[in-house]
Amino acid sequence: MMIPAIKLNDGCEIPAIGFGTFQIPSDGSTYEAVKKALKIGYRHIDTAVAYFNEAEVGRAIRDSGIARDKIWVTSKLWLQDYGVEAATTAIQTSLTKLGLDYLDLYLLHQPYGDVVGAWQALENAKEKGLIRSIGVSNMTPTLWKKYVPQFKTKPAVNQVEFNPYFQQRELRQLLTVDNVRLEAWAPLGQGNRDLLNEPIVQTLAKKYHKDAGQIILRFENQENIIVLPKSVHEERMRTNLELFDFKLTDDEVNQLRTLDNGKGRHDPDAPGVEQRLLSAFDVHSHD
Repeated sequence: MMIPAIKLNDGCEIPAIGFGTFQIPSDGSTYEAVKKALKIGYRHIDTAVAYFNEAEVGRAIRDSGIARDKIWVTSKLWLQDYGVEAATTAIQTSLTKLGLDYLDLYLLHQPYGDVVGAWQALENAKEKGLIRSIGVSNMTPTLWKKYVPQFKTKPAVNQVEFNPYFQQRELRQLLTVDNVRLEAWAPLGQGNRDLLNEPIVQTLAKKYHKDAGQIILRFENQENIIVLPKSVHEERMRTNLELFDFKLTDDEVNQLRTLDNGKGRHDPDAPGVEQRLLSAFDVHSHD
């Protein structure tokens, strides 16, 4: 199965769909899930320091028998390691845990604290060939305008919450200026039953002989969004990949656009979010 690639503003090509590992435990579950995902056909794996499962992701990649340059690997820097020096060390720690010589994409996981210093460390690591593409995550229009003008280079990606109920219109307009790609976490609304049961979604599922999740992911793909669905169930992992043998019409895409209510479950601009995340946990507790 050929997965289409999306070209980033730095010239790298990222697979249009990836396998997310958020909340998969590091008790062997992540290893098994990633190994299964790679066997099914995924070639884009998304992890993070704060997921505490980088080591299992790396082991699954090594044991897959697939050449390293055929797999796109993303990880993310946690707030605890923001600032130039701390981030420089943390990037090396991620590479060591993953057992890799380089990362395809490394993101600032949350937009708080010494964001500019952390970004500088990512730029330096990219110059040294330790990271191919660099980006950010959870940046709202407000946070983007606050930090990105201070960066020497523009991010290639902004990974944020995105699904048909929350289509990030203002943010997408902002990102388009610098050809920054939006990556969707929770592209199915974290299994939101209301979303999956929307009449237009169900109608299209019947028409194309697909399930509701496939209709939603295909819509997002046609909107040029990189999607990161997560499931540990083999059948669901498989069906999430089966998006590229049908195409929604322009009218159908427009109908799905009308589902947008502009509200997500996570608001990075909300009071108290920064303080809560800064003290959420210790990413070095397992070191």
